[in-house]
Amino acid sequence: MNADRDQELEVLIRARYPIIYVVSWEERRVEESLRQVAARRKKKLYGWTVTKGVFSLDSLKPVSVDPGAKDPIQALEYVASSRESAIFVLKDFHPFLDEMRSSHNNVVVARKLRDIATELKESRKTLVILSPVLQFPPELEKDITVLDYALPTLEELDQSLERVIRSARSQASVKLKLSEEERERVLKAAQGLTCTEAENVFAKSLVMAGKLDLDIIVAEKKQLIRKSRILEYYESTENFDYVGGMAALKEWLRKRGLAFSERARHFGLPAPKGLLLLGVQGAGKSLIAKAVASQWQLPLLKLDMGRVFSELVGSSEQNMRTVLSTAESVAPCLLWLDELEKGLAGTASSHRSDAGTAARVFGSLLTWLQEKTAPVFTIATANDINLLPPEALRKGRFDEIFFIDLPDAQERQEIFAIHLAKRGRDPERFDLVTLSQETEGFSGAEIEQVVISGLYDAFEAGRELETQDLLRNIAATVPLSQTMKAQITALRDWACTHARPASIRK
Repeated sequence: MNADRDQELEVLIRARYPIIYVVSWEERRVEESLRQVAARRKKKLYGWTVTKGVFSLDSLKPVSVDPGAKDPIQALEYVASSRESAIFVLKDFHPFLDEMRSSHNNVVVARKLRDIATELKESRKTLVILSPVLQFPPELEKDITVLDYALPTLEELDQSLERVIRSARSQASVKLKLSEEERERVLKAAQGLTCTEAENVFAKSLVMAGKLDLDIIVAEKKQLIRKSRILEYYESTENFDYVGGMAALKEWLRKRGLAFSERARHFGLPAPKGLLLLGVQGAGKSLIAKAVASQWQLPLLKLDMGRVFSELVGSSEQNMRTVLSTAESVAPCLLWLDELEKGLAGTASSHRSDAGTAARVFGSLLTWLQEKTAPVFTIATANDINLLPPEALRKGRFDEIFFIDLPDAQERQEIFAIHLAKRGRDPERFDLVTLSQETEGFSGAEIEQVVISGLYDAFEAGRELETQDLLRNIAATVPLSQTMKAQITALRDWACTHARPASIRK
């Protein structure tokens, strides 16, 4: 358990705070912390659930005390009538405090809590509500103190890892020797999981791969992402070898990839915040996001802004808070904000249509980008700079703003070679110099479509792909740089003085 939280919990109990609301998924960890506090303060420790009634938690094995007290009012009566110096833990008590369920029973429960709060303050008893959900009516705000327990620290995950390793030592086929650096990577990959989830996935990895496999551990985080219903988890197989050109951006990212280690923390390096990628459509901004995740072996989460907004008043703001807390819980990770300008567009005038919901949601996002301390590397992409509010471009939100231009001649050769090799063709069989010359003004996505269209033609003709197939499709393509020449020229002019070029141009 986090040492600071342990200490804070004990201080609250010693100060006789009557009702403490602990928000955590991990009952076992919180119980162990409370058991230690109770032992030091010479208090008894009791638990309650709606299925078991009241039971003793002084030892690891619960002992039934009053199995008939399953009703929440009965549980509170038991606490009020007790004359012992004790801590009482009510598990999953939040449904009985849900103000949306305006049942008579819930009203009575809330009133009963207010009745006994003063009594508890003057006694040596403390009431702890333990639940993964924070939920109580406004009338209890002044009586309840909320304590949000963090997910396990690296040290606690290390203890969980050690337990799994000890259990698996008898299996000769399992590789258990880890260097200090390998152990750190395994623990970093497991951050965001509870101790139970971490132990499960460590054991799963040993069973499936005979070793502690990073890919298996990271994949376990998909479950957390899927449950959020707003974030998407992206499986990324591309690395920097699949990205043509952008040498300056790649070098910048390679350096930042080293900064997620503990060695970097000791050196004094902060975790990198993220970057904003501006550029022409199809230039490879989304590809870079996927490649970075693969290169750094970190989970990639994509935020769909459309899912954030909801018809229910107040739920859009809650959705954004859920997204940001989920991203922090699985950190270190990458958060991909695709086409940011479409989500931010119109926030200034949103008060005229949605009571300012959009402005508040994006205000909380921009504040988080500025203030976040969790190792969540944010990659935001945008095509139209005119739709981005000035505050989104301010230094501090992102480490750097890069402009991805249309590829030059050498980069176009690289892109042709990548897409041909990706589809099982030897790039040396093709005249890459001529293909590059003929695709002046083409984006990477347009070059990929030229290769795909050429493959269709060759397949229909019943022969292998040739350079002429590609040249024919090049001639039939009108690139975006021609159809949107004015907009692209304006974007390039802006980028000359406001962003770093992703490519090294001679």
